[in-house]
Amino acid sequence: MTTKAAVIGSGVMGHGIAQVYAMAGYSVSLYDIKDELLGKARQAIERSLSLQVREDVLTEQAKQEALERITLTTNLQKAVADADLITEAIPEVIDLKWTLFEQLEAYAKPDAIIASNTSTFSIGRLIEKAKTPQRFIITHFFNPAQLVPLVEIVRHEKTSEDVVQKTVEWIKQIGKSPVLLKKDVPGFIANRLQTALMREAFSLLASGVADAHEIDTVMKDGIGFRWAFVGPIETADFGGLDTWQRVMDNLAPELDKSEAAPAIIRKLVEKGDLGTKTGAGIYSYADTSVDDRLQKRDEQFLRLAKQKREP
Repeated sequence: MTTKAAVIGSGVMGHGIAQVYAMAGYSVSLYDIKDELLGKARQAIERSLSLQVREDVLTEQAKQEALERITLTTNLQKAVADADLITEAIPEVIDLKWTLFEQLEAYAKPDAIIASNTSTFSIGRLIEKAKTPQRFIITHFFNPAQLVPLVEIVRHEKTSEDVVQKTVEWIKQIGKSPVLLKKDVPGFIANRLQTALMREAFSLLASGVADAHEIDTVMKDGIGFRWAFVGPIETADFGGLDTWQRVMDNLAPELDKSEAAPAIIRKLVEKGDLGTKTGAGIYSYADTSVDDRLQKRDEQFLRLAKQKREP
């Protein structure tokens, strides 16, 4: 069993992945280029673990033990030297990743698995310059990584079968739900489904069918409520394939077919209104605390996760 992990990059995804490993009993080295970044990551992990204590997911002792398993470092070689599994979670810039992978191949144990959390690049693109492509794989966690169960796994034809099987088993061991793709397609599965739905949502918004709050309410209290336990393909089976054939025949010609981001997003990005990170986006966050909103989101995710774990 893999017992030592390393996470490269301590940002939004990286610190969440490190927390998952630590909660599952792994010793984890969390690397970044600056102590300041690692300090912020440590604070975020502590807040998340404290929330799980308040929600009765963890005990205070388990929280402290998880924190003790995490080592923060700005020394890449030290971070990965004895790691059985290395997860890359750095910015989605291919040259940065290629440079990092070259270093990892030099510093890591020969049998260490090198996994990328990318949601942008194909596994083929990632390993173009790799000397040991057989040990590379994608493990795409979802934000927030410490709470969302899904992990998409993408292999290359050069990825060894042993690495694939060990990765699937390791994802199960840390309490996640692995999905191994049979084909490497852009966006994998989840982002393709999510993008298709968001394209239609923004089309409805632009057409004046409803405002943003109403569209989000339809998703949260209707489709999303059901999809938490019954997927779209199951929904078709449950509703009757003859019914869904008619629905899709009737609606498919009416759906948005844009091949780029909607104009409303482009205009807001040009203005610098990027959402919660700037205090305004589709919604305004001027009169609310973004941290409070995110904490409320995480509380609800934890409660849903507990519900889904019940027999």
